[in-house]
Amino acid sequence: MSAPTHGLPTSVDEVIEMLGGGRYVCDRSLATTLFLALKLGRPLFLEGDAGVGKTELAKVLAERLGRRLIRLQCYEGLDVASAVYEWNYAHQMMEIRLHEVAGETNRDQLERDIFDERFLIRRPLLQALQDDGRGPAVLLIDELDRTDEPFEAFLLEVLSDYQVTIPELGTVKAQQKPTVLITSNRTREIHDALKRRCFYHWIDYPDAARELEILKIRVPDAKERLMAQVVAFVQKLRARDLFKLPGVAESIDWTQAMLALDKVSLSPDAVDETLGIVLKYQDDVEKIRGDEAQRILNDVHTEVGP
Repeated sequence: MSAPTHGLPTSVDEVIEMLGGGRYVCDRSLATTLFLALKLGRPLFLEGDAGVGKTELAKVLAERLGRRLIRLQCYEGLDVASAVYEWNYAHQMMEIRLHEVAGETNRDQLERDIFDERFLIRRPLLQALQDDGRGPAVLLIDELDRTDEPFEAFLLEVLSDYQVTIPELGTVKAQQKPTVLITSNRTREIHDALKRRCFYHWIDYPDAARELEILKIRVPDAKERLMAQVVAFVQKLRARDLFKLPGVAESIDWTQAMLALDKVSLSPDAVDETLGIVLKYQDDVEKIRGDEAQRILNDVHTEVGP
């Protein structure tokens, strides 16, 4: 792998080359949107089904730019204390006890002492806004659709001015704006007000040619025939009525699994025994296992060979 690129890319082609150096296969549409987001300093909002490479893009981007990756993993009930900051109450109580033991009674001084930055626990959003001497960070706000709407509204305020207010300390404003990537699996709609502040891109499942290219990069030790069969099989699974369609991540995992089992091609037994790697719900596994898997495999062998 070549050395990271520390400057921002100056063209769409450079974006594709930069990400390729991190083993991320990027189509030109996504590369163009990412280039413009970087050049114009706008957050990038990425939607798509799970496993299509949204989170991986942020990881590779941070690596290739030589920047810190700060990840805020979203979940239901996420609040300011978990996302921005909170006070270390245990250490504050110790400080209060030390003041009492020393006989200090100045309440104003005590308040200044316990609400000092020494006792501040910085969560991802505050970390991304504060300069630690290593330059701007890549801030990944992952799976925003899992949060509640009040947090989404709070995030809207943060991204408007790239600042947060800590009542006891004042306003913290980013000296260098972080590069922000927001992802959503679209389990619910994100409000238009937040989307308007971002550049938007939908990452879809790749076509067969690009998926095969991804496998060649991510699982280079696998035989090309095996990779072609995996791609063809997974592409056909995505045309089925399943609860959860397999993503690129599952294609990579399945190929690695076949490699670990010393398989050079897909067989009926190998498919049935490993369907839990590519399908994540029992109903889907039962729907495909057996006769349906055999039919798909027959089609795959007809297309790409046994």
